[in-house]
Amino acid sequence: MREGRLPKDRLKMSKFKLDALLDITLSINANLPTSDLLRKYESILRDDLGIGKILLYKYGEQWEALLNSGFPETLGDTINVEQDLLCFREIQTDAAQIAFKSVDFIIPVLNNNEPSAYVLIGDIDEEGEGMSPLIKHLHFIQTISGIIVVAIENQRLFRESLRQEALRRELELAARMQMMLIPDNTRLPSNEKIRAIGFYYPHYEVGGDYYDFMPLSDNVVGFCIADVSGKGMSAALLMSNFQASLRALFTADASLEDLIRKLNTLVVVNSAGERFVTLFIARYNIKTRVLDYINAAHNPPVLINMETAGATVLKQSCVGVGMLDEMPWVRTDQITLTSPTKIICYTDGLSELKDESGNELGTGPLIKHYSNSLSLTENIGTLIEDLEINNSNTRLFDDVSILAVEVL
Repeated sequence: MREGRLPKDRLKMSKFKLDALLDITLSINANLPTSDLLRKYESILRDDLGIGKILLYKYGEQWEALLNSGFPETLGDTINVEQDLLCFREIQTDAAQIAFKSVDFIIPVLNNNEPSAYVLIGDIDEEGEGMSPLIKHLHFIQTISGIIVVAIENQRLFRESLRQEALRRELELAARMQMMLIPDNTRLPSNEKIRAIGFYYPHYEVGGDYYDFMPLSDNVVGFCIADVSGKGMSAALLMSNFQASLRALFTADASLEDLIRKLNTLVVVNSAGERFVTLFIARYNIKTRVLDYINAAHNPPVLINMETAGATVLKQSCVGVGMLDEMPWVRTDQITLTSPTKIICYTDGLSELKDESGNELGTGPLIKHYSNSLSLTENIGTLIEDLEINNSNTRLFDDVSILAVEVL
């Protein structure tokens, strides 16, 4: 009679396992949330297999306890998976002796021969003396645990991909918004008295570089180039705020020293002292040909006399904007441009660019490509091509910005 019951019991258990796997599969296909999948998983182990305690660890970005049912919370907190469990690659049936007293079995779940999860079970229904009947079902528990873990990890990866896609779109929008702050070349002057052209290459989607050109009156124009310390979204946000403040304060008759000091206060307040801005700002009178400027710790712009091809630089006038709560000194410099002159402003992403030997290029390429009678458009085109300022250049490490102004 006993022999007749065994096949029936085995058939019943086989049907249970198939039904459990089908139920889990249908639940995964229905895209049930992680909490519902874990409840079904817990019900199968506790209600159907008589397991009193379950502790499930899963590896995603790091090891985490997905489920603790029955075990003391302190056990989950004290187990270090990498130190305590990673040594187990096969099911352990004597876990109480080798690891933790309250744990009867340790079941590793492998993915490409590497552990992706661990199931610790205890307080099982022994159904009498002798070997636990649960041993016959350990591989089933391992299988269903693997299915659950893969499904939950896929959900996490899907959520992460959605988050990354949303972030990518936000960065694309931020990049488009930032480009709106930088004047398009079609809006820059190109006449018989003054011409200008700019180039902006962000190392990331958004950056901290900025240049601008502003008509201030019939005969006076202003232009600048700036670079926020650091990179990324925070630098871009500070730069957008800086641009708005500068445009509001920069006028044809405003004192450049007062302007710099006001900008310094704004940057200190808005960045909480964590960032600063290097800035070159100039005001040019087309009628008198006088150029007033302040170089606040920025890369010295290069002046090229178009008649002699001689090159000079406009050196530093004061510390960077926001470096100190109050600027100790500021000097406004002035120069009269008696000959046709090219003024090339740039950020350190260009000057600190290294050649194949690892040496910084400095201002050499600027002097090389601008010391001629070619147009600013041709100058910047040959410079970009020569330095390979594009996505394939692995030597680029920072934003690259150039603003060239030609006084005729």
